[in-house]
Amino acid sequence: MDRTIQPEIQPLKNFGILPPVRMTLPNGIPLAVIHAGEQEVVRMDVLFAGGSWRQSQKLQALFTNRMLREGTEKYTAAAMAEKLDYYGSWLELSSSPEYAYITVYSLNKYLAKTLEVVESMIKEPLFPEKELRTILDANIQQYLVNTSKVDFLAQRTLSQSLYGEQHPCGRIVVEEDYHAITPEVLREFYKRYYHSGNCSIFLSGKVTEDMISRVTDIFGTSFHPLRQQVSKLSFPCTAVPEKRIFIEREDAMQSAVKMGYTTITRDHPDYLKLRVLMTLFGGYFGSRLMSNIREEKGYTYGISAGIMLYPDSGLLVISTETDNQYVEPLIQEVYHEINRLHQEPVSEEELTIVRNYMLGEMCRNYESSFSLSDAWIFIATSGLDDDYFSRSLQAVNEVTPVEIQDLAQRYLCKETLKEVIAGKKLS
Repeated sequence: MDRTIQPEIQPLKNFGILPPVRMTLPNGIPLAVIHAGEQEVVRMDVLFAGGSWRQSQKLQALFTNRMLREGTEKYTAAAMAEKLDYYGSWLELSSSPEYAYITVYSLNKYLAKTLEVVESMIKEPLFPEKELRTILDANIQQYLVNTSKVDFLAQRTLSQSLYGEQHPCGRIVVEEDYHAITPEVLREFYKRYYHSGNCSIFLSGKVTEDMISRVTDIFGTSFHPLRQQVSKLSFPCTAVPEKRIFIEREDAMQSAVKMGYTTITRDHPDYLKLRVLMTLFGGYFGSRLMSNIREEKGYTYGISAGIMLYPDSGLLVISTETDNQYVEPLIQEVYHEINRLHQEPVSEEELTIVRNYMLGEMCRNYESSFSLSDAWIFIATSGLDDDYFSRSLQAVNEVTPVEIQDLAQRYLCKETLKEVIAGKKLS
């Protein structure tokens, strides 16, 4: 091999990621197993279709999930933490609009011991009053810190102005909502959604038949079996008429600028190619917005554009922070870049750079066993088909400058962009 000669660059034409082995436990729980990795470690994700969109009051889903680790009929919070730590296990609890996630990482040889804790946590949590008060107090303090940040204020105001109070995305949490959370509120949510008829499990890593057998023994019999399966929800969406909304912060050294509006979701035929447009516009360090507003004008350290996805809509957001005096010229430069995309087809050279960046990110995102698990969880929770990844590759490779221009004209609409600014108003 002559190392003085650069290897020939080969375009990525095919993209296949390791599929899961899908099975069903005796009680009907779907189990997906991703056999990947050489290390003696495994990850288990237990999902319940009970996220924030299904709560009857604000913060109910978040704290129901968070409190699972704070005490059960078998273990105190300290005993659970000590046991998991002793066996080298790591526990993560998180929630989204539609799902609650219990994720545990374990050494293979100690999975059985780890599962004892996880089983108790899922099947018999206590939601103790003392621990709940401690967690709520800490979260209230973090909330108060967040409300002093212009970026936080601008983002929640943008969501509220686009969705309205009747939609989960528009319901703004205030301090009083934390005080309304009680153990009874959390138990009510737990009883409705944390049951075997509303559950799915993912196993990834160096998975053995013995591990599958253990998971089947623990979760394969029905728990809380009388609960009903959840149905799909829909909510009204009511945007305010104002184009610009300003949140005054007299002490702000700089302003947060959020511009956005609701748009399409992943199941729309245009979505995969729209991702290419959004990457080119503001989705990576070499994007149009970064090149102009950061590199040329120096108005900001960083600016981004992308689509945040919710079950019933996408939220196209342009986000940045800037010195108070640069707010107006910065917004005008955003519109200038939108005009360019409307009026001028992108060059094949620029589009190739964006393609290469996106293809590289795809390869990096699916190179480990646990990232593969993330990918297939994404497919399951988004209601997508298994060919989504190959279709994504095809869209990136095949999109043309003419299509990019057409997408910009249809989906980057200056007239409907809401402008939310949080900071100090200059006289």
